This record gives sequence, C-alpha cells and structure tokens, in this order.
Amino acid sequence: MGLLHFLQTRSGFKVDNRKTTSAATLTLRQSLWPLCLVTILFFLWGFAYGLLDTLNKHFQITLGITRTRSAGLQAAYFGAYPLASLGYANYMLRHLGYKSVFIMGLVLYGIGALCMWPAGLNRSFGGFCAATLVIGSGLGSLETAANPYLAVCGPPKYAEIRINLAQAFNGIGTCVAPALASYVFFTDTSDDVDALKSVQWVYLAIGIFVFILAGVFFVSNIPEVTDEDMAFQVASTHTGEQDKPFWKQYKLFHATLAQFTYTGAQVAIAGYFINYVTETWPGTGDSTASKYLAGAQGGFAVGRFAGAFLMRYFRARWVFLVYLSCTVAFIAASTTQGYQTGLAMLFLTLFFESVCFPTIVALGIRGLGRHYKRGSGFIVAGVSGGAVVAPILGHVADMRNNTGFAMIVPTMFMIIAWTYAVAVNFVPAYRDTVDKTGESDVGLQAGGGVSKEDVEVGAMGQSKEAVIHGKEIGM
Repeated sequence: MGLLHFLQTRSGFKVDNRKTTSAATLTLRQSLWPLCLVTILFFLWGFAYGLLDTLNKHFQITLGITRTRSAGLQAAYFGAYPLASLGYANYMLRHLGYKSVFIMGLVLYGIGALCMWPAGLNRSFGGFCAATLVIGSGLGSLETAANPYLAVCGPPKYAEIRINLAQAFNGIGTCVAPALASYVFFTDTSDDVDALKSVQWVYLAIGIFVFILAGVFFVSNIPEVTDEDMAFQVASTHTGEQDKPFWKQYKLFHATLAQFTYTGAQVAIAGYFINYVTETWPGTGDSTASKYLAGAQGGFAVGRFAGAFLMRYFRARWVFLVYLSCTVAFIAASTTQGYQTGLAMLFLTLFFESVCFPTIVALGIRGLGRHYKRGSGFIVAGVSGGAVVAPILGHVADMRNNTGFAMIVPTMFMIIAWTYAVAVNFVPAYRDTVDKTGESDVGLQAGGGVSKEDVEVGAMGQSKEAVIHGKEIGM
C-alpha cells in the first residue's frame, strides 16, 4: 500500500473512479492519438505471439524436445495471463489507471525479452519458458488495459470496429514474425549454438525497443476512463445490467468461457501449424512451412480489416456468428485433409478466426458500466486457454504421431466458443444489452447526445439519469 500511495501522490498516476471526466464523451477525433499509441501495443503482442509459434518447432529441432514438451512455451506464455488480468494488472488498472498498466506491461515485456539471452547461453528450455512467462506477464498486463481501453476510448457505437481495426495490426505482427523467423531461425546450420544465438539477438532488439516505447508512454497524455465514466455511458442507453451484482453478470462469464476455449483453440492451431504442414504435405521443409504460416497470418490480418468493414454495415454480433461458424467448419475439415487442401483449410480457418477474439471482448463487456474494469480482467484471463489446449493437442499428436488428426482437439473447443456466438444473437438477455449499448450516440454529436458539459454536471453531484433525462427533454 505504501508503493501505491507513492505512485498516486507523487508520480501523476492517480485515478478517482468516483468522478466522471470528459473522457466519457471523447469524439473520434479526440480519441485518435491515444488509440494510435495503444494500437502499437497490439502489433507488439502479435509479433511476440507469432515468434512463439515458430519457436515451438525451432526448439523441437535445436533442443531435441518432443511436441508435447515444446508446448511448455505456450503454457508459460498464456498461463501468465490470469496472474496479470485477475491480479496485479487489474488491481493497478482500478487504482492507478490505464497509463500505469501500459508502462508496467512494457517494462515486464522488456525484462522477459532480455532474459532470453542467458537462457540461450545455457541452452536451457526451462530458462526460455521462464523468460516467456515474464513476457506473458507483461503482455497479459497490456491486454488487461489495451482491449477495454480501445472499446471505451471513443463513441460506444463503434467499439467493435475500433477494437477489430487495432487488432488487425496485431494480425500484421503475427504475419511479420514467422516471415522473419523463416529467414533467421530456420537457416541451414549444423551448429545448434548458432541457431539459438539468432533467437537471442532478435529478443535483445525487441527488449531495447520496448523500453523506449515505455518511455514514450510515460511522457504521453493518455486520457483516463473511470468507473463513473462507464456507468454514465451505460446509463445513457438505459440498460440496467450494471445494477446487477458482479457475480450475476452471466453474459460476462459466458464470454469468459468462450474466450478461454476460442483462444486455446487458436493458439493450438497456430502453434502446430508448421508440424501440420510438414506432416500432411511430405517434402515440405520447416522454412517453407514457416512462410506458409506467415501467409496464413496475413490472411488473419486481412480478415480483421474485412470484419471491421462489415461491422460498419451489419451488427457486430452477426459478423461474429458467421466468422466463428466458418472457423468451426474449416478446422473440422482440416482433420481429414492433407497436401494443398489441408493447407487451404488452415488458411481459411485463420482468416475466419480473425474477428473472434476482439469481438468476444467488446460484446462481453457491453453494458457492464462500473463493473467494466473488473469484468474485462475476467475476459482477458480467458486467454489462459492457450496454456491448456496446445499441450492437449501436442499430446494427442505424439500419441497418434499425427498432427492432422490432433486438430480434432481445437475443433471441439471451437464448438464450445460457438455457443456464445449463438447466445449473443438469439438469447434476449444477451442480445438486448448488446444492441442497446451499441445504439448510444455518446461522442457522436457536438450538440446532441450527452455532451462534455453534461458530464461535468454529473460529476458535481447530479444523478446520471437526471442529466440524461434532461437532455432528452431538450431534444
């Protein structure tokens, strides 16, 4: 508590969640700079995730480990997420605000990247897993703050579009990483020590860049969004979800389950993509398969841009349902296919996976109001599914010596996630809350909706309902 008091009183990291601020009604133009800055974080996360998928196969070769054991990287990386999103990062988010969590996450990410150097010197897979755990802690912290921040920083009506556009740059990062790895990690060398040095140098460069970016965030003006800001936004759409106790937010917990199963399946598919291609298409080398992974991740990024475009004209929940339904169909088909057809099934799977993660976040936190920060931590904790499903797939692949057959594992988990897409479209308690919140005109009009002046009146003590009611009479 002493450190918390110091940060609140002397560093400028201070947030009073009892007050409503002008951040509640930021327009598209006003939110542009902070959103651009946060979008860089999504690229970094995508780049780290893309490297993780290629390291899986790289360590199988250079360290002589099994497919099951190589999944320890995913277990360490995604296992760190709930520690951050439900623990220290969520606590800091509620007491010190978004900016503090952004900086802490970047610092942890940088420390983990630098720890890759001694792990490489000692040829220690356990050391690599420990460094990956620290990286996962940093990225889990960034996810805890970045996803909800994108959803709330700007007009609520376009929350899903904002988060999908930003996540598209995450997809670009996952595309660039395996392309880089195909030239750096999978070079023809008989010396495993030299092969590991390439990993060390890449992460050293990442660590230096991340520390510089942390400094940029420290000096930048990042608008803070308080609990009262979120309560005010929700009140403007007349939804009563925030009046329910936190433990009765059933839509939130269903979204958390969907995130757990979906992310677990996504991570497992990408983590064993190279194994799948080299096994089902004999004669394909690891470097070539890594290039195919880069191409599939490129399709993943394109899918997010396409999804964001479609959400401009169709409800996000419908786009989500169509995309996830196609994902289930194509990953199921991949279990019985091979050669070019099997590869095509995985390409289509990654394309349609694209909007699922960010849309689950955006729809899951709709209408939570003052429960927003706490609820977003639960959904981000669902990312820990990546620590569970990938080892299961690896174990099945080792038992059957067939990665293609093992794709049945992510198929089953995708079906569980699909139940949320169905519920948010056809269960009234889910659908109505999502639709009402999406119809808000907050931040869209200079003279209509809820203005900055209205917010300031609310902050001085007038009830949010009274402010909004008065605005409606004026209209």
